[in-house]
Amino acid sequence: MVFSSFTFLIYFLPAFLLLYFLVPKDWRNAVIFAGSLVFYYYGVKDHPFYLILMLITTIVNHLAAKCMGRSSYRLRRLWLCLGMFWNIGCLFVFKYLDFLTTNLNRLLALIKVSIEIPCLNLVLPIGISFYTFQISSYLIDVYRKEIPPERSLLTLGTYLCMFPQLIAGPIVTYSQVRRQMRQRSHSSRNLEEGMREFTIGLSLKVLIANRVGGLWSQIGSIGYESISCPLAWLGIFSYSFQIYFDFYGYSLMAKGLGRMMGFTFPDNFDNPYLSCTMTEFWRRWHITLGSWFREYVYIPLGGNRKGLYRNLFLVWMLTGLWHGASWNFILWGLSICLIISVEKLGLRQIFNKIPVLGHLYMIFLIPLSWLLFAVTDLGQIKIYLMRLFPILGQTAGAVYSQDFFIYGKACFWPLLAALLCCTGLPRKLYEAKKYSFLMTFGLVILFWACVYCMYLGLDDPFLYYQF
Repeated sequence: MVFSSFTFLIYFLPAFLLLYFLVPKDWRNAVIFAGSLVFYYYGVKDHPFYLILMLITTIVNHLAAKCMGRSSYRLRRLWLCLGMFWNIGCLFVFKYLDFLTTNLNRLLALIKVSIEIPCLNLVLPIGISFYTFQISSYLIDVYRKEIPPERSLLTLGTYLCMFPQLIAGPIVTYSQVRRQMRQRSHSSRNLEEGMREFTIGLSLKVLIANRVGGLWSQIGSIGYESISCPLAWLGIFSYSFQIYFDFYGYSLMAKGLGRMMGFTFPDNFDNPYLSCTMTEFWRRWHITLGSWFREYVYIPLGGNRKGLYRNLFLVWMLTGLWHGASWNFILWGLSICLIISVEKLGLRQIFNKIPVLGHLYMIFLIPLSWLLFAVTDLGQIKIYLMRLFPILGQTAGAVYSQDFFIYGKACFWPLLAALLCCTGLPRKLYEAKKYSFLMTFGLVILFWACVYCMYLGLDDPFLYYQF
């Protein structure tokens, strides 16, 4: 079930909110927990064990944290290791085991060893990367004595399974919502604010991300060998817009749903396409994931004080692998690491002093970095690069631009809207006139425009579901 679907908007959400506000306050966490299980089961109904897996993960971490709370230092470390072994072990088996097996088989074949290890071909459980990181942060924080162990299994289960951010983030640590799990404000103002944020996020997803994403899909159908240089650039820009508004839209919807229930979730984006450097970009993009790696990997390794470039390498290698078990994601993570390392040697200071140069640098670099992210086949990446830069290979006709006008014309208005929204100006206008009649009326129009597009079938799953 996705937020931008009739099943969610017409059936699930109204029924959930009605029940949520009808029951006494003490029962509302139970309603969230039960509703989240229904929401998740709808997405994994072909693999019902995945729902059980998430419940087992909740129980394992609840018991590990409780045992840590009453154990000596040595035993606390043992319980942490046992809990993390389960968390990371489940993620490894479902997400990385086949990748490792496939590459081991290639290596064995290369050295002429006639052994082939069978692959399990497991389907990746929806949201496992997100909820694994969330529950792991809880366990580590309990170990560090930054928060006490949660006594209620229901409360911990509500935190982990909460449907707004269960399957695609933002990654919310327990310390951020611990007090809100028991004491939070419910009001008509929160409900209204949440509905507004949800509508904005839905609009970004359905009216912008899906429309510009259609261009990228068309280019994939045509074949990278058959497109011109201008269309190749237009295509990778369209993907850059798609992935931003797809995930940003989802994050706003998640934040809006949380607000309806009285929760305050952290922001996940801060106008990243206005950045002057790649370092700044990754402070503004998927903020909660960056915070998680900084808090639980980068700083414990020594941060800036000890082994700076080694730590950057490890963090970005893990960031690439977190997004997917594929060589293109590893290559993507290492390329980001290389760019940020070069910026730290002095390039960042130049672009910060001369923002115009910084913006031009990022306009060129951002879509190139997303190419490694978007295309999983390394051979196809090479072909696409030769289309972007015809000088790299013999690509006769690569500069022929008629296809650029044909496909660009069809997506002109969504691309223009995407470009405008990247500046942050529409958001500033909204904040200035948020409660005016005209702005409220505009949100109503946007909502029904989204419904109409969904009715026509102009909707796609969220890109980050695959991670």
